[in-house]
Amino acid sequence: METRNSNPMFGPNRFKLGVFSANCDGGLTMSLAPERWQARWDDIVAMCRLADDAGMEFILPVAKWRGYQGKANVYGKSYETMTHGAAIGALTKRICIFSTIHVPLVTPAFAAKAMATIDHITHGRAGLNIVCGWNQEEFDLHGVTIDQDTRYEHGLEWWKIWAKLLQGGPEFDWDGKYFHLKRLQTDPVSVQRPRPMVMSAGFSPKGRDFAAQAADALFTNMTELDQAASMLTNVARYTAPYDRTLPVYAMSHVVCRPTQREAEEFFHYFAEEMADNDGQKYYRRNRGATVGTGNAVIARPFENRFTRATGKKFDGAYPGSYPFVGTPDDIAAEMARMSAAGLAGTSVAFLDYLHEIPYFIQEILPRLERMGLRGPNNVVASEGEK
Repeated sequence: METRNSNPMFGPNRFKLGVFSANCDGGLTMSLAPERWQARWDDIVAMCRLADDAGMEFILPVAKWRGYQGKANVYGKSYETMTHGAAIGALTKRICIFSTIHVPLVTPAFAAKAMATIDHITHGRAGLNIVCGWNQEEFDLHGVTIDQDTRYEHGLEWWKIWAKLLQGGPEFDWDGKYFHLKRLQTDPVSVQRPRPMVMSAGFSPKGRDFAAQAADALFTNMTELDQAASMLTNVARYTAPYDRTLPVYAMSHVVCRPTQREAEEFFHYFAEEMADNDGQKYYRRNRGATVGTGNAVIARPFENRFTRATGKKFDGAYPGSYPFVGTPDDIAAEMARMSAAGLAGTSVAFLDYLHEIPYFIQEILPRLERMGLRGPNNVVASEGEK
């Protein structure tokens, strides 16, 4: 029987919210703007505590080993996500803390032990964001080569071993295609049964099929709301053969200001006037090698809605991230439309997380409550606090 009562990712809020990429400098901003996120540890802790106190559902870090080069070298500084998860988990009370793990770099037994540790530290709030790898230049640091054709098959076998370990029980051997392991066991097992929550960001056809089998939620890219229907239909096509459904989350960037003009002008300032175009080129070149037919979508910046509305470009915006740019009323209404389209929630990012998230919490969350998309803050309290 699954028992995940302490993890707010399984909580009652119709539209769930989390913070993405704050463990890395730059966050989701390929910009030279001096205000951009510096990823100082004490600032990360303070921001995570604000999100936790506000009742947001998750913290989702990015596992990076090399930055995106360019003048800003966004992601050049980052904190490793399992140690990050243990530390932030110990300093928060309710929010789900994901660890992003590159499966070619970590053995299933190590990951099982690490995730069980974080799950006990957090009393059942750990989550695994499972990544099969895409940027070979990052893996060169480890002397590991990614096979683009088989990486998801390898990842699925990894996941099966990891999940079996966390179920507990007697020692077992594993003789598969990619792993040949002896006397597997781990103790303690996870607090969440049968294992911690799993998220995947598979975008390619093979990635979607992998997520359909291994994940509890899918994290995906979209830049226009009218993409949601076809994207959800596509996800359902992959989950149906396994008799499963997956909640789908978007990745978004928020610029919230008292007026639309202020928001758009600030957006244009950091995402066009201060754009790190060399970093964008690096991302597109390396990401395009792995997503196949999805490349045209995933590499598209915030060019549609706001280019049409303002006549301005936004080249420094993060490719594939959904733009929430406007007043609190505008953004809350757009999130309501996202929920109505069938999405389970979204992550949010900011140019400067610690400076901007208080206004988001103060202005957006109460509006979502009044719309019936989120309950009172205490609804997502963990079992130990009820």
